[in-house]
Amino acid sequence: MDVKNSNAPVSTTTIDKNKFDRPTDNIYEAISVVSKRATQINSEIKKELLEKLDEFATYNDSLEEVFENKEQIEVSKFYEKLPKPHALAVQEWLEDKIYYRNTEKED
Repeated sequence: MDVKNSNAPVSTTTIDKNKFDRPTDNIYEAISVVSKRATQINSEIKKELLEKLDEFATYNDSLEEVFENKEQIEVSKFYEKLPKPHALAVQEWLEDKIYYRNTEKED
């Protein structure tokens, strides 16, 4: 998933309940699926951010020296401005981009 080019809202928006639970006919199941996807998105974003910030890491034993790196600050600001993982997951859900299945119903 390309988080940077997503059209997910950055702020809170109201979603029609009937549209949200249409694929499952169960609001709790829909929320569970979206919640699990949001956790996956969050771990992907966190991993990517840590990899980028690791490029700027300096390993000094001195506590007195603090370096302010402008590129590191820009990377951090960029990730702060991205839509939150739950908003991205809800957007994917509404666009039918999340595959899910209920193993209990398959019996």
